[in-house]
Amino acid sequence: MNVFTDIQFNIQLQHVTFCHYQLTIDDKKMKLTFPQLLHLRNKINEITLPENLENIIQNENFVLLFIADRKHLVFLEIPKLLDLKEELSLCFYHY
Repeated sequence: MNVFTDIQFNIQLQHVTFCHYQLTIDDKKMKLTFPQLLHLRNKINEITLPENLENIIQNENFVLLFIADRKHLVFLEIPKLLDLKEELSLCFYHY
């Protein structure tokens, strides 16, 4: 029995086929290849370093992020940014 069947998460990362993924942020769905996913993970890890997060919080409190070779522009506030980092780390943790 899955406890989370009725819960809709803001950020979801699904493995579609070999080396193809679908990232859903709120209602926006984005298709990513594995290299794009790696690039996104590196970018998120760089943004969420403690000193960078502190700078973001003190200034604008949000991040505009291009995803999938600049096909998608996403507005992320700090809680969503941290949720995205957690979702990406869980994706790579399973492998």
